Amino acid sequence: MSDQQLDVLVFGSAIIDFICYTPRLPRAGETLHGHRFQQGYGGKGANQCVAAARLGSQTALIAKLGDDSFGNDYRRQLQAEHIDVQHVQQLAGQTTGIAQIAVSDAGENNIIIVVGANNLLSVSDVSNAAEHFNRAKVLICQLETPLEATLFALRQFKGVSIVNAAPALAETPTALLQQCSILCVNETEAALMTGMSSIDTVSDANNAIRRLIELGANTVIITLGKFGAVCGKKEEPEKFEHVTAPQVPDNLVVDTTGAGDAFIGALAHNLAKYPKNKLTQHIEAACKIASKSVQLPGTQASFPHA
Repeated sequence: MSDQQLDVLVFGSAIIDFICYTPRLPRAGETLHGHRFQQGYGGKGANQCVAAARLGSQTALIAKLGDDSFGNDYRRQLQAEHIDVQHVQQLAGQTTGIAQIAVSDAGENNIIIVVGANNLLSVSDVSNAAEHFNRAKVLICQLETPLEATLFALRQFKGVSIVNAAPALAETPTALLQQCSILCVNETEAALMTGMSSIDTVSDANNAIRRLIELGANTVIITLGKFGAVCGKKEEPEKFEHVTAPQVPDNLVVDTTGAGDAFIGALAHNLAKYPKNKLTQHIEAACKIASKSVQLPGTQASFPHA
């Protein structure tokens, strides 16, 4: 793939998902009977890469896996998705990251991650993949891997960069906000980053965007689930645009896990393929992909193909 244009480069996590489907989410200390178990491929980095690849982008992933059966399986899976895995490394003595996910019948979820080998993604991995950084159109990063390496990756990249600041940090480094072209978070993450008690309305989202721009962000997108997304830019600090999402009837919502990653992957794909389109057009296209993903079970398994 070295002689081809690279649309989307992802620097981030790869995690195996262990998903339990249950009538509702358990309370603290409670044991529930689930009615189905599924093992899948996850991790925000790999998810977003797969989402972009399925839509037709030429993609590459820089990630760490354990030298175990999960890592072997994951690398083969990425290759089957036509993702460049030249810089997906399996580390001796390390375990592949895992996520324990509970999904209720209403489609809500909670997740515990143990990142394992993902913790060893480093600055040197950016340097080793310099060729990819030089020719990719869009870079995606998240916060499931070490922050120092992510910041270095953003500094080295000259194209459009997206940071999905998840898991969110209450004290988000100013450098992270300043280095990325686009900061994309959901309403819960945005509330934590801005110190707001909650973000329940479009107006709340506008206020959060205003605050994130004051903190140093360039362009901010806050996703609002079934209510779409809101965006704003530093150069127009009082202009906020709300993009609605296709309405999916409640009875068709199967699993919301990974919908945010489907959105990010689709956003990156559209930015790379249609650079002259408006940001709101990219967001609208990404909302459509996310709304399709919630109608199927699983994470990557729910991502649509072009």
